[in-house]
Amino acid sequence: MTENPDTATVELPEVVRRYLRAHDAHDVPTTLATFAPGATVTDDGQTYEGTLALTRWLERTGSEYTYTTTLVGAESEGSDRYTVVQHLEGDFPGGTVDLRYRFALDGGLISRLDIAP
Repeated sequence: MTENPDTATVELPEVVRRYLRAHDAHDVPTTLATFAPGATVTDDGQTYEGTLALTRWLERTGSEYTYTTTLVGAESEGSDRYTVVQHLEGDFPGGTVDLRYRFALDGGLISRLDIAP
């Protein structure tokens, strides 16, 4: 992940930064450790809930396409909600996309993550 410090507008919590680094590195165990038990992820119109479903989602997203990410911006929507915008370029259909990662935190872990353009 490449960071653009001019557009990152808030200091992200460590768990969000750790998720972004681990997911970018396709490190499934470290990424999975950022989620609360029973966490939910919505990505590509599908919802994944719980450790087994999140593990399968992470394994698929880490191997399906090759891409690079650039942090475009981030904002806080309260003490436990953050939106991160990343620009992706790669061999997926369309080749480029800006994705919004909407994080909800609970007890220092990610309880919900919604990913959409």
